[in-house]
Amino acid sequence: MLVYLAQHGLAQPKETHPERPLSDQGREDIARCAGFLSLFVRPKPAEILHSGKLRAAQSADMFAEAWQVDRVRESDGLGPNDNPAIWHERLLREGRDLMLVGHLPHLERLIGMLLCGRADARPVRMRNGGVTCLEQEQGHWQLLWSIHPTMFYSQDD
Repeated sequence: MLVYLAQHGLAQPKETHPERPLSDQGREDIARCAGFLSLFVRPKPAEILHSGKLRAAQSADMFAEAWQVDRVRESDGLGPNDNPAIWHERLLREGRDLMLVGHLPHLERLIGMLLCGRADARPVRMRNGGVTCLEQEQGHWQLLWSIHPTMFYSQDD
């Protein structure tokens, strides 16, 4: 089983946009990572789940469009300060490949629980618009890869 953990793209400032939609830069960053994944990464997830916050929902929709994934929905337990144990337990029972689109510090804490058994372990640094792929094999999780948008920019961008 694979789980793709994605941090939402850069959002607009709360002061000017209280719902915090993706900024132009955030949309560009997600488009670059999603485009790369759609070309090179298989298998694609069976479903993409997000926190319900606008920036995460917009990011999830962009990944779904690039990957041509039909199932995108909001799920509980993916908020910035939610307990990572919720998804740690769910993923133990899940058999499908999934993408979870969420926030910090939750995603880094979940990765710590999956890879190291501790939420405070932080073995991977997430970035806005970035994706980390973990694989569960025989009850153990391992890091397969991690990408972030700056990998897809030239010095001229």
